[in-house]
Amino acid sequence: MIESIRPFSPTNYVGWEMSVPDGYRADFILRELKEFEAKGEFPQLVIICLPNDHTSGTSRNCPTPAATVADNDLAFGRIVEGLSHSRFWKDMVILGIEDDPQNGFDHVSGYRTTAYVASPYARRGVRVSTQYNTTSVLRTIGQILGLPPMNQFDASATPMFDCFTDTPDLTPFVAVPNQVPLDEMNPDPKAIRDPLLRRNAVVSGRLNFRRVDACPEDVLNRILWHAMKGSDAPYPQWAVTLVPDDDD
Repeated sequence: MIESIRPFSPTNYVGWEMSVPDGYRADFILRELKEFEAKGEFPQLVIICLPNDHTSGTSRNCPTPAATVADNDLAFGRIVEGLSHSRFWKDMVILGIEDDPQNGFDHVSGYRTTAYVASPYARRGVRVSTQYNTTSVLRTIGQILGLPPMNQFDASATPMFDCFTDTPDLTPFVAVPNQVPLDEMNPDPKAIRDPLLRRNAVVSGRLNFRRVDACPEDVLNRILWHAMKGSDAPYPQWAVTLVPDDDD
């Protein structure tokens, strides 16, 4: 959709389309990797979109939230595995992050998300609790590639120094198989006995999953919470502060 990047973007890659599994996207990336290995060259910067962990809520005849997240995790793992077994691994760093946490929360806060670093120079088996932001990811990429900051936000961001070590470890990554069936599907709302879960399935079917982040965050988060925790689990309203949704 962006003409300026068309000359160096694969126009047959499937972006935002929830009916396409991320496993299909991983297959595409791994096929391209083979071509790059045959040429003996790899781009200095590659940006990969794996959107399926946004889920389709509990929409009828769509994969369950658990299945879509499992698909996303497996696809990411397979890509990291392929890259770490490639001839380019010794000079590579992979940074994985959600586009944003969607106001989605864990047991502590709605204002944090996870980032993943894979590289021969990444600290192995370590959880780094240093507070970084998405701009820290951009600053880290810029530092590695020798690029100047784009604006004051990434210029003032802290690079992810604590994630790296000076001593390389070339051990490749091995992807873990999925534990949730990828073809686990949401049922027809009529087949759901629980009133709340049935209502959520009906609402899911009306949400706009065709456009990026078009669903109201709070509505989708509540649907996902009860889909995974059950209708009796109280929604942790304390974990988030609602702000006007600026995605529309």
